[in-house]
Amino acid sequence: MDSTLTLFPPPPPWIMGVLNVTPDSFSDGGRFGGPEAAIAAGRAMLADGAHLLDVGGESTAPGRRPITSEEELARIEPVVAALAGEV
Repeated sequence: MDSTLTLFPPPPPWIMGVLNVTPDSFSDGGRFGGPEAAIAAGRAMLADGAHLLDVGGESTAPGRRPITSEEELARIEPVVAALAGEV
């Protein structure tokens, strides 16, 4: 083993939870489309060991229309506000 790694071991990895708060999410089918479900899921991810959460409000699924910044903020703000002090 490299002596540098012995003296200065790398930090442990961080675990990131992903919350897609969109009604048309490509990866989860809109499972967390409402703030209550997303907040509960975020709390579960934190309890399971997540160190940080990525809260997304715009779907990147193929063929989806772009949304306004205001619409995206309206989707993510309640979730971020509820979970900010818990991370």
